[in-house]
Amino acid sequence: MQVVSAKFDIKNANQIEVAKQHGAYSNLKQILSLEPSHIMDLVDKSGLRGKGGGGGSCGAKWKNMVAYASKTNAQKRYLVINGDESEPGTCKDKYILNLDPHLLIEGIIISAHGLGASRAFVYIRGEYEREFVSLNNAIKEAKDELDGFEIVVYKGAGAYVCGEKTALLESIEGKRGHPRLKPHDKKEPDFLFGSPCVVNNVETIASVPFIVKNGWEAYRSFGTEQSPGAMLFQVSGCVNSPCVKELPFGYKMIDFINEFGGGVWRGRELKAVIPGGSSAAVLTKDEVLKATLDYESLKEFKSALGTGGMMVFDDSVSMPNVLLNLLEFYTEESCGQCTPCREGCGWGLRVVEKIVHGEGKMSDLQTLKDICYMLDGKTVCVFAPAVKDVIMGFITKFESEFKALIND
Repeated sequence: MQVVSAKFDIKNANQIEVAKQHGAYSNLKQILSLEPSHIMDLVDKSGLRGKGGGGGSCGAKWKNMVAYASKTNAQKRYLVINGDESEPGTCKDKYILNLDPHLLIEGIIISAHGLGASRAFVYIRGEYEREFVSLNNAIKEAKDELDGFEIVVYKGAGAYVCGEKTALLESIEGKRGHPRLKPHDKKEPDFLFGSPCVVNNVETIASVPFIVKNGWEAYRSFGTEQSPGAMLFQVSGCVNSPCVKELPFGYKMIDFINEFGGGVWRGRELKAVIPGGSSAAVLTKDEVLKATLDYESLKEFKSALGTGGMMVFDDSVSMPNVLLNLLEFYTEESCGQCTPCREGCGWGLRVVEKIVHGEGKMSDLQTLKDICYMLDGKTVCVFAPAVKDVIMGFITKFESEFKALIND
């Protein structure tokens, strides 16, 4: 079943005439005549989960915002779409933005009606110039469908941390992209320009038209009980055919790698997989053979489905070198707001550099664990805890490689 990728192989589907020939904006007037609460119920019953990394309930998030806005008599509500696709190993949202931007626009229109949102903002990664142009052109084409509703496309400035929703909101408001402190009340929504808002990933909002047009039962008819529906999964790295493919949740990871990724390249053996973008904890070969592509399965292995971006490593790859590469990235991209993250990422990088360059000692492995303790749960956002998961995954599951470098 294709929820968001149905038009990916259709030539010029990014143009409104072609998109309409294949179902775009069909029955939109009838859908907008529905009660907003009905649309929210459809999304909630479908079990749609956020596809930007966290995997939280989309329906619950929507209902929390609407309840808060109604309770406080908020004059404005906003819908914010996170298209800041900066997670290494992730490239799914760019397919929607390039190949079927009208699906996203239709999803925005329907979602905004359900939420009672007065305006929508789409935040796109600064490096996504082609995607920025594609979406803006589609918005101009869809002027009649928007019927006066405004979609503002906001381009980021290249900060990875702005993929975190509160840093993204700060950026839209014209401030430095620093994550915000989270409220004690988890039912309190996010705020943009002082008004309550909902922040959802591109693929999440692009899934809404399918649910509203086909019913929540259709979406729940595939996937798993706890992870219903489908997702755009990506595979890159040491495979013969890097690709993006939409499949139901619950698909076996090794089958995806072999059937759609063409298997491990150059006749080599599988060694490891990072399953959900670089911030998900690495899996060993044995874990990959058991894992399925859903939130619950990856959680069992103390990892995460994340954005569904799998990075494959063959048996010739040095895992300490992979960790070094990742820590170079995270050290560069830490916003520096929190001391444990600002200092801990760089400290971890320097320790791993010592090990890789043959200057390490056994106590360095304990130092890395101490750094992970400092990173976990002591910062404003989840950037530092994610780096902790990355480090711990490598030094525990591939400890022998680190020790071999130290001993040599």
